[in-house]
Amino acid sequence: MKFKQLVVAGLFLSSASLTFAATDEQFVVSDIKVEGLQRVALGAALTYLPVNVGDTMNSFRTSQLIRSLYSSTHFENIEILRDGTTLVVRVKERPTISNIIFEGNDDIKDEQLQESLDGNNIRVGEPLDKTVLTGIENGLKDFFYSIGKYNADVSAIVTPLPRNRVDLKLLFEEGDSAKIKQINIVGNEVFSDAELFRQMELKFNTPWWDFLSETRYQKQTLSGDMETIRSYYLDRGYLRYMVDSTQVSMTPEKDGIYITLNVTEGEQYTVSEVELVGDLLGNEEYMKAVLPLLPNELYNQARVTYAEEFISKYLGRFGYAYPTVTTIPEINDEDKTVKLTLSVDPGKRIYVRRINFEGNSVTADEVLRQSVTQMEGAWLSNNLLESSKNSLSRLTYMEDVDFETIRLPGEDDKVDIIYKVKEQPSGSFNAGIGYGDRTKLSLQAGIQQDNFLGTGKRLAFNISTVSFQKSVQLSYTDPYFTIDGISLGGSLSYSEFDAGSANLVQYNSKQYSLGVNIGYPINEFNRISFGLSYSDVELSRRSNYEQTDRFYNQFIDPSNPDAPIDYSSFLTSVSWSRSTLNRGIFPTAGSSQSSSFSITTPNSDVNYFKTIFDSKFYFPLSQNQRWSVLTRIRAGYGNGYGDSNGIEQILPFTQNFTAGGSDTLRGFENNTVGPRGVQRSARSITGPNGETIYLGPESDNLVVSSRSLGGNAMLLGGLELIVPTPFVGEEFDNSVRSSFFVDVGNVWDTEFDFDKYRDLSVDSRSPDPVADYSDWTRYRASAGLSIQWLSPMGPMVFSFSRALQERVGDDVKFFSFNIGQTF
Repeated sequence: MKFKQLVVAGLFLSSASLTFAATDEQFVVSDIKVEGLQRVALGAALTYLPVNVGDTMNSFRTSQLIRSLYSSTHFENIEILRDGTTLVVRVKERPTISNIIFEGNDDIKDEQLQESLDGNNIRVGEPLDKTVLTGIENGLKDFFYSIGKYNADVSAIVTPLPRNRVDLKLLFEEGDSAKIKQINIVGNEVFSDAELFRQMELKFNTPWWDFLSETRYQKQTLSGDMETIRSYYLDRGYLRYMVDSTQVSMTPEKDGIYITLNVTEGEQYTVSEVELVGDLLGNEEYMKAVLPLLPNELYNQARVTYAEEFISKYLGRFGYAYPTVTTIPEINDEDKTVKLTLSVDPGKRIYVRRINFEGNSVTADEVLRQSVTQMEGAWLSNNLLESSKNSLSRLTYMEDVDFETIRLPGEDDKVDIIYKVKEQPSGSFNAGIGYGDRTKLSLQAGIQQDNFLGTGKRLAFNISTVSFQKSVQLSYTDPYFTIDGISLGGSLSYSEFDAGSANLVQYNSKQYSLGVNIGYPINEFNRISFGLSYSDVELSRRSNYEQTDRFYNQFIDPSNPDAPIDYSSFLTSVSWSRSTLNRGIFPTAGSSQSSSFSITTPNSDVNYFKTIFDSKFYFPLSQNQRWSVLTRIRAGYGNGYGDSNGIEQILPFTQNFTAGGSDTLRGFENNTVGPRGVQRSARSITGPNGETIYLGPESDNLVVSSRSLGGNAMLLGGLELIVPTPFVGEEFDNSVRSSFFVDVGNVWDTEFDFDKYRDLSVDSRSPDPVADYSDWTRYRASAGLSIQWLSPMGPMVFSFSRALQERVGDDVKFFSFNIGQTF
């Protein structure tokens, strides 16, 4: 029950002293004077006087005048005097409220208190009617009594100020809530006290560690517990269960409560027959087949309620939005059976006249309509309403979406639909800040607008000047290029990359790329896209590693082996995506999957393919979805195809998968998880004559880089428990998220042949030993806490993590901070 419904204002006729000095003689008013006005203007006061010059004044007119002045609520004392034939009205104005102060209130927020006072016209700047204060005091005390604070007291203190003003202070002495000393249930034989107590929210005699239990007495909670126990019996066939009486007694000190429930359990009843009557639109057999009510089974109230709701929702799919479904039980106490008759009246088919949107100050209506599957002029479908709501919620620039059905006056078959949306920042400043032993401080920045000028189009312009990369990218996507939902987008980018500064083996690259993509909706949840891009890559300052030389050798100029190499490619791609998430940002229910396959055309300088699969599932653990479990997996594989000049094609190492960092494996430094670069060199000895003699390949030395090279295969997964953020209200759940996570995964190289290096010695200069980088079981794992905040600059992610499984040479870190990415 809302708090303002608990406060009962005592509105009584003012008891201010009245003086009427005029005699009962009638006289004709020749003039009217009003004395004592301060705040109220004379003209305003005269409008409340039902007497004019020339009127005859008598006792009836006097009573009428007094009532009229008091009804204005401006005066607390009125005197009616006569000076000859002049009518004199002497008033004392009610004081004006200068300030309202709440003191000592812990269980009631200031906003709730002010809402109640507003209902009684008590607010700053308004005249104070002191007669309502007693009623407000009593109403507040009743509220405290309802939550078990029987020693609570409320005092309204009025402090006079100059110029007929007052300060109003509500002083609260809440005291402690009365604790439940004992709960007794009398008359239960089928279910034990302990079993019934487990169904109740109110508790008593709880152990000290169970600090979440509710041991304070609250009248509303007790009513809810009684209904819960009743449902517990009805769901198990005890159709005649009833509560005979309830006693709530209090200790003399008003700090303890004893509760006794006297119940009659009755006997179990079974369903003898289930009958559907009424207009079932020809679907009687289907409804009977899917309803969970069957003869010869125990009566179950929950199933009866579900059956009613199912029929209502089923009819709602066909436009019958307001059906009446009533279950009529025919109880036979002799054989303990009940016949259930479900009476169905679908009512009239309802049509949608108009669909309106509220709350979209940035996004245009036509953009939102593109996500709405319920059409104007069509019949109302609850399925389409819900799917439209979900589609709107999945837009990344929507924080919250709800809808309301408005029945039209005088139209029993037409409604208007209002979608109430709450927008969130659609533009973001994407940045990343990190610190590692090797990378030191790294920064990056960019701007992205997912709802450009309210059109729903996505425009991004990113400039990165990180220590290891300089890049410029411009991309544009129109998700509704056609009315059928076909999307069209393109991108243009340039980048310079220093792999050595990004925890990878040393090489420098310059890359230009231009691409275009088009997407087709398969249905509400699935979409398929096709893309074509051209790129030109220049590689220089390379380090010689066994894994990279195989790729370099096909482009090296023998006459100038240290010169940069250059290659270009045309990349075609196809991707599929599916999403049933309840929100685009910070979802708590549903799932999303995406898969992509890209391959270069045969006329490209390099021939390779690459495929990636992503999947996320959210499982709500509570009804309000503040508790939820996220499971996710990401897998990828790439390789070359065909040969060039007799050299078998492989995946360019610049396309290798990497892991580590806030978006893959938290607890590990960026890009450090995966195969290391391996250098192999021949050993030599000095001969008898001082000449250099090179030993055979079996005597070669190995040097393993401390930096990662990445691999052509990847498998990452994670499990995340999403919990309510401490000290943050439920209204901020769509902008702040906390979770405990476990990350696990690995990156490996399927082309790496460990047997070639197994028996070779590792040079003492090598920081790490060689390992089998083709072994996918060399996984890493971490666990920790993640806090995500949807700030005005974009999503911020703070991660505190600890490595649970690491390998020799891994660079682990406890804290990471990222802007522009969420999970």
